[in-house]
Amino acid sequence: MVDHDVAPGPLTRCQICGSSDIELVFDCGNQPLCASLLRPADLNQPETHYPLRLFRCTVCANCQLDYIVSGSEIYYPDYPYRAGITRELTDHLHAMASDLVPKLGLSPSSRVIDVGSNDGTMLIQFKKLGMKELGIEPTNINKFARQAGIETLQAFFTEAVARDVRQSYGAAKLMTATNVFAHMATLGEVMRGITALLDDDGVFVFENHYLLDVIERNQYDTIYHEHVRTYCLKPIIKLFSYYDMEVFRVERVTRYAGSIRVFTARKGRRPIDSSVGDLLAIEREFGLYGGGVYAAFRDRVARARDDLIALALKAKSDGASFVGKSCPGRASTLLNYCDMGTYFMPYIAEQDTSLKLGMYLPGKHIPIVPDAQLTKDQPDCIVILAWHYARPIANILRHQMGLKSKLVVPLPKVTIWEADIPT
Repeated sequence: MVDHDVAPGPLTRCQICGSSDIELVFDCGNQPLCASLLRPADLNQPETHYPLRLFRCTVCANCQLDYIVSGSEIYYPDYPYRAGITRELTDHLHAMASDLVPKLGLSPSSRVIDVGSNDGTMLIQFKKLGMKELGIEPTNINKFARQAGIETLQAFFTEAVARDVRQSYGAAKLMTATNVFAHMATLGEVMRGITALLDDDGVFVFENHYLLDVIERNQYDTIYHEHVRTYCLKPIIKLFSYYDMEVFRVERVTRYAGSIRVFTARKGRRPIDSSVGDLLAIEREFGLYGGGVYAAFRDRVARARDDLIALALKAKSDGASFVGKSCPGRASTLLNYCDMGTYFMPYIAEQDTSLKLGMYLPGKHIPIVPDAQLTKDQPDCIVILAWHYARPIANILRHQMGLKSKLVVPLPKVTIWEADIPT
């Protein structure tokens, strides 16, 4: 049995299979934690940076960071992320809940537990569908779930917490984790907790960024310290086999410019859907299990970085204003890797409901300001940093705010939208 729990610090073996045969995929340099936004009083204080490198296991194809930061440091109490303020994400999570209930044959009052439940956005929909909901969320964001009537425990998910929950609330017919399962370095704790809390015929469903989409679409900005692992299907199957569980269905979804939704259960409880073998075949054909696609990925990323820097330099030399719009965690990786600070990008605009307003991007100290600043300044160029939502954001900028600015989409390659928004 491989020890799937890893301590903070360097990680020199594959977290899934234990092999020491790992090789570099991409080096983002030393970077700050993407969600450790700064307040004005912090700007003149030392700022901690950690190595940010993605490695791949040549044995099981797992991709992971080679330096781990403690979860309690990353997910501090005032962690500034809230799912429910993004309409596209809210729609996605509600649709996911509505899909899972009939697909898994859940009956009214089935216990559904969401790990890393944030503000309870998905559980709100499960509750509307008649399920008995429970969230487990370590940060203070859980207060928004409670305000919405969603029962939530404030805790990191561990085996001990799972056993306490089972004793108090009963076993889970469905457990979910959206953009969470790849984040926890204490993977063994999490897996033991899942097996302890899940009903004998229960199902654990999770979504995370999908490695194939990350590589194909040059998404180096998804590499940050929260994302301990970037999954493809092959190592997921390996991981669950250690715990007498198996993957019985898999789906590719559009969330975050390409995610994987994985259905797991205790071994032998559910028939294995053809989607599992089909996706493994796609991964092999794409080349995820060899080194060539990763070398090509590095070359494309360097080109995208250089093109964005060149665009910023030209704007500067022309006296054109060049600002950012939206500040997801991935923006920190992108701007720090491109070494783009306030000299090029004086601010990043965010919607009024954002918890990040009035704060500063880690590393580059770019201020985060309300969207009204865009209307006031009418900037020449706006870089859509949440580029995976580029079209809905562009529609807001063009049709609701009336901005005529050039819109810059930085990935998968630098693209400029002059007036019309591509369909």
